[in-house]
Amino acid sequence: MAREYNLEINEIGATLTSIEKVLDLPKLEAEAVELEAAAGVPNLWDDPEKAQAVTSKLSRVQSTIARLKGLRRRVDDLPVLFELAAGEPDGSALLDAESELDSTVKAISELEVTTLLNGEYDDRDALITIRSEAGGVEAADWAEMLMRMYLRYCERHEHKVDVLETSYAEEAGIKSTTFRVSAPYAYGTLSVEQGTHRLVRISPFDSQSRRHTSFAGVEVVPVVEQSDHIELDEKEIRVDVYRSSGPGGQGVNTTDSAVRLTHIPTGIVVSCQNERSQIQNKATAMAVLQSKLLERRRQEEQAKINALKGDNSGSWGNQMRSYVLAPYQMVKDLRNNHETGNTSAVLNGEIDDFIEAGIRWRRSASHS
Repeated sequence: MAREYNLEINEIGATLTSIEKVLDLPKLEAEAVELEAAAGVPNLWDDPEKAQAVTSKLSRVQSTIARLKGLRRRVDDLPVLFELAAGEPDGSALLDAESELDSTVKAISELEVTTLLNGEYDDRDALITIRSEAGGVEAADWAEMLMRMYLRYCERHEHKVDVLETSYAEEAGIKSTTFRVSAPYAYGTLSVEQGTHRLVRISPFDSQSRRHTSFAGVEVVPVVEQSDHIELDEKEIRVDVYRSSGPGGQGVNTTDSAVRLTHIPTGIVVSCQNERSQIQNKATAMAVLQSKLLERRRQEEQAKINALKGDNSGSWGNQMRSYVLAPYQMVKDLRNNHETGNTSAVLNGEIDDFIEAGIRWRRSASHS
């Protein structure tokens, strides 16, 4: 059946118009002017934390404006492309125009998903912690595969990543890792990845090549900002210093610069080993601890709201996605049934469809 290009162009034009309204383009432009003025103040960097907040917010607002305007230009150019293609006899110009239409549709759909991210912390950076769970060496290897999947996803999207801590397992893989993803809406986008990820495969560690099931947990929390009031009493924090170790137990550095903090009242433990000095590692670990306490507080508040609503389906931790590599190949989200047979692409970081399905599922679950 022949495609009706004008109809498709009109539809995505209308979708883009509604996105511009939701994101409020004039308000964004006014905000950019204000932030540019704030960023231009001569003594801005006297307060590095405030300066960082201003400049990162400015770059986010500017990138959203550029994205909206760029998409609007692309939509406006599409009718011209198809008009020119109609006059070309060999059909290659039509293929180019179709490909531009398809990629514009995809880009608008991705932007539409970010308009669903209107939670209190959704526009923030994200802290992701991955831990191996049941399954021994298998689970440690699985945790490392998941870490690679998310790092490849971030690489493909050009998101900045800082790995704060990685604890390697003895035989293979990792016990845990924590990394920060810096990008607009990183927390809102990646928070749908929280939960237990289950892997079924023929084990490379089993001499009899049996099938094994292993589990790894993914935790996603928003990064704290100056405006968040998280009271931390130093007396309630145990500080341990140790030497960083790499894969196979190798010492990464020769001094005890890695820092582990234990928040005694909650039992939350965080570590940091990527900075040069013990003081820097302690400061970074404190920021991670604050983020985890902020998320804990948010979950407690949500639990109270859910209790008032009589809703206990809020705990969509537990198993949220299944990755089967044998006897057949399939990745399936257990919350919204989104699935694919292309397991290697998913494990290589191509998880955009799963994230989009998760965001839409969460939105419809919260509205039902």
